[in-house]
Parts: sequence; structure tokens; C-alpha cells
Amino acid sequence: MKNFFFLEGVYLILALITLLITLFVTTRPFMSKGAVKKGLLSVSGVLALLIGLHYIVTVERMEAVRVAFNKDLPILCESRAQRKVAQTVTIQKSNEWRLEDNNFRSPNYNRPFFIARCIVQ
Repeated sequence: MKNFFFLEGVYLILALITLLITLFVTTRPFMSKGAVKKGLLSVSGVLALLIGLHYIVTVERMEAVRVAFNKDLPILCESRAQRKVAQTVTIQKSNEWRLEDNNFRSPNYNRPFFIARCIVQ
């Protein structure tokens, strides 16, 4: 739960913007009485469910990647530094990679790769 705001921060901001739009639309004169309450409750419920599910899926994938890395299985991580050719980097423990604070680091690369942006091959 300690990584929740770090992992889902962008989605929480988008949810807040969505709730503000819902509040604006439901307070218009053409909307029925009680639309504000119904709109905000339903939209916030859906957003909470979706953000919660996304968090659960992300944490489970991170744990699967961590276990696979310790078993020396190949892991694919996206490389945002190279947009033209190879956009993925294959990471293995046997190739001088190490896991430090949810980041894969190697002496051969100058930047780390966050574990949540990786999948098991």
C-alpha cells in the first residue's frame, strides 16, 4: 500500500478532473434534481473500482517480475530512451542486472528501469 500514490498518482489526478467535470455538468439548470448526488456517487464509485483494480494488477505483475528475476528468467522492460529501433530491453540477473528499490540497474546502462514497467518474457 506504500506505493499506491506513486503508482496511481496520475490516475487519481485524472479521476479528480473527471469528478470536477461531473460536478460541473450535473449542476447545470437542465439537469434533474438530485443529479449531483447520483452523478458524483456513480462516477466516483466506478473510478475507485477501476483505480483499485489497476493497482492490484500492477502490484501482482511487479511481484511476478521480482520472482522471475530471482529465478534468472528473461524480463522485458520498455526503454523510453530509444524511440526508433529497439524499444525493449531484456533484463536477466546473469547479465549483471540487479534489483534495487523496485528499479533494475546495470553498470552497462546509465538509467534504471522501474519494475512496474516490465513484464516476464
